Amino acid sequence: MTEQNDAHLNEIDTDHEIGEDNITPFGLDIHNPVFVVSSISIIVFVLATLMFQQAATEFFGWLRPFLTSTFDWFFLSAANVFVLFCLVLMISPLGRIRLGGAEAEADYSYFGWFAMLFAAGMGIGLMFFGVSEPMSHYASSIGGTSVEGGVRTDWAPLGAAAGNSEAAVQLGMAATIFHWAIHPWAIYAVVALSLAFFSFNSGLPLTLRSAFYPLLGERVWRWPGHVIDTLAVFATLFGLATSLGFGTEQALAGFNYLFGWSTGNGAKVLLIAFITVLAIISVMRGLDGGVKILSEVNIALAALLLIFVLLVGPTASIFESMLAGGLAYAKEIVPLSTPFGREDANFTQGWTSFYWAWWISWSPFVGMFIARVSRGRTVREFVFCVIIIPTLVTVIWMSVFGGTAISQVLADAAAPVKDAALELKLFVMLEPLPLATITSLIGIILVLVFFVTSSDSGSLVIDTITAGGKVDAPVSQRVFWCSFEGIVAATLLLVGGAGALNALQAMAVSTGFPFAIVLLLMCVSLFLGLWQVHRQSRKR
Repeated sequence: MTEQNDAHLNEIDTDHEIGEDNITPFGLDIHNPVFVVSSISIIVFVLATLMFQQAATEFFGWLRPFLTSTFDWFFLSAANVFVLFCLVLMISPLGRIRLGGAEAEADYSYFGWFAMLFAAGMGIGLMFFGVSEPMSHYASSIGGTSVEGGVRTDWAPLGAAAGNSEAAVQLGMAATIFHWAIHPWAIYAVVALSLAFFSFNSGLPLTLRSAFYPLLGERVWRWPGHVIDTLAVFATLFGLATSLGFGTEQALAGFNYLFGWSTGNGAKVLLIAFITVLAIISVMRGLDGGVKILSEVNIALAALLLIFVLLVGPTASIFESMLAGGLAYAKEIVPLSTPFGREDANFTQGWTSFYWAWWISWSPFVGMFIARVSRGRTVREFVFCVIIIPTLVTVIWMSVFGGTAISQVLADAAAPVKDAALELKLFVMLEPLPLATITSLIGIILVLVFFVTSSDSGSLVIDTITAGGKVDAPVSQRVFWCSFEGIVAATLLLVGGAGALNALQAMAVSTGFPFAIVLLLMCVSLFLGLWQVHRQSRKR
């Protein structure tokens, strides 16, 4: 940080939040050029993808594996840096700093806060991968080879489980937890803490450019800041639209499995329209009246489903896999996260670097949403809760759902869940359990509501960025972005088919590479900002 920036970090001209760059056509509060550039870029990209579908599919089909295989060492190294940085914040005196100032109080209870964290950060992922990923890693670690979701799973992490079912279960759970626990949530924590600190403690707008004020100074209000915010909007919207399109597959597969409903394009568009309408209603009700209520309802339903499966499923085996998987994760976290000298290239490139790129590309969206609901927490409390609590929940969730499915396969090698399609594994796993129709329906409801909360919270985030960091932009602008997400997903499903969505997914993942660099710089900027506040507090 320069001396000038160091001296005036707390005396920033926050008029930039509302300043001369904002115009208000049609009742919208637009921050130029972020709104215009991001909107036009998204439209052009969609049209180009639809017009040149084959070329786009081939290009992005090449781009994703190229990035994850060429830069797997970079993705793994960056994720390790984020974990170590968060650890330093927790154990250092910087952890005593409170977001919003020394007298700030938390805006939400722990339950409401946790509910919104999970709904925005990993809710739908736990539903989609809770059964499929532990099974994939278990099957491949005993020597099997399969392809699920376009990702090869012929790997044996650390080469220790071939032919050993017990070791395969442990390594399968450890690898799954590795992809959903400390490392990914450290990525979210870096972004969320940076945005919360510079917004609540320094009075800067709640937008990504603000996190770079110690490094860029007043240049954050000019083209460097515009580029950062525009990339954030681009990644967020396409990430949401892509996930909305693919998530529809799971919900429709569940309806088809239970009731024989159609899974064609018409059904997909109708379901996306239904989800979008619900998201718009939630957006219009605001953060407290929409996202918060839906998040708490969804967490309650998810907890109910988890407890039910735990009690009526193979309870003893579940607790055994929970303990063994958690211990295996703690034992293998260093070898699994080592970026160099690895022989299991399919795991590091096909799974881990792919996951880290995906989590990083979503970090602007989830990080900003977490920041918005985290005022009043200390840095230590924030980092601990955002990383450790989700890790514990991940261990429990994956053990209950994944462990139940693996137990079914161990008991019967021909169990239906073994060969079920990726989007059907959850429902097929529930089939042998009591009240299967009811629990499967609850699973579908969870998937749908998690999509609604993701779409809603994503719209609020994009709305904040394109309004220059204002959290009270017009409702019409929130509705615009929420509708745009649904229209993009529905159009691509109806006209472009799966190829267009695959291209968009690759684009969303590819944003993880430049954002990894952005996040590394963000760590430096956040440390400088926290250190200044700590130094000033010692002088008092």
